[in-house]
Amino acid sequence: MGCTAQVVVTVQMGASGVLGSAVYDAFRTGPHTVLGLAHSRAAGSLVRVDLTQVDDTRRVFEEFKPDWVVHCAAERRPDVAERDPGGVTKLNVDVPRQLAMLAKDLHFTLVYISTDYVFDGSSPPYHPWSEPNPLQLYGKSKRDGEIAVLSVDSATVIVLRVPVLQNSDSAVNILLDVVEDQSGKKYKMDHYATRYPTNVLDIASFLVRLSDLNKPLPRIIHYSAPEPFTKYDMCVIFAKILGLPHQHIAPDDSPPSGATPRPRDCRLSTKETEELGVEGGLGCRKFEEWWIGYLNAVQ
Repeated sequence: MGCTAQVVVTVQMGASGVLGSAVYDAFRTGPHTVLGLAHSRAAGSLVRVDLTQVDDTRRVFEEFKPDWVVHCAAERRPDVAERDPGGVTKLNVDVPRQLAMLAKDLHFTLVYISTDYVFDGSSPPYHPWSEPNPLQLYGKSKRDGEIAVLSVDSATVIVLRVPVLQNSDSAVNILLDVVEDQSGKKYKMDHYATRYPTNVLDIASFLVRLSDLNKPLPRIIHYSAPEPFTKYDMCVIFAKILGLPHQHIAPDDSPPSGATPRPRDCRLSTKETEELGVEGGLGCRKFEEWWIGYLNAVQ
């Protein structure tokens, strides 16, 4: 992309925007001119745009003339997706398709953020060329979004698959509440499914460094931290950091029933990503080390 560029980051549509915010901030620390777009949570320097409104979105992009667009905004909550299939299709499939068409017309590179949940978790590790087989509506919507953006002829598109996100404001934080609840309440915690929580700051940094790579890039790229954890494993780590007992949390290694299905182990192979030669490599920080620093800073 070069030393300086026009970059659009879609920060938020359906959920918290935690990844989009990190990517927006990371690009702003460099020499790039960055436009951040959000919908219901447009505040500060973010511009309010409803990406489902095709004409309005085109107008913004034509005026800004981006070189790169990083599309982070999506509905990422599997349970919400199951309750609103029409809404999640609009956000996770129709909007990305429109952005890919704009990428073709306006000659920018579109980076579409996808998920490890496009796989069923039965035969890890998964490579960029592995066949998706999602178990639930959220994963299906992201797979369909991948198909939609990659099917637009002559559009320059990169699909970046990432696993569960973690930072100071993510779904992982719910586990902190469980550990800190010393009221005597008992919890059963999933010890069946393996996750690879990946810090949004690391993903954001990687995207900035990826954009500086002056060579053709593959159409599908995997980014993931390497450390495997169940939810119970993460609770044990949080208890250790906080110096709290965790006997009120019991590991549950049985397959979940009655809930939105989650894959058991969607480990993404990053071998191909490491071979791209991005300066600094993946740059993933260790889970426990990051949480020690963060929790010590806020206490």
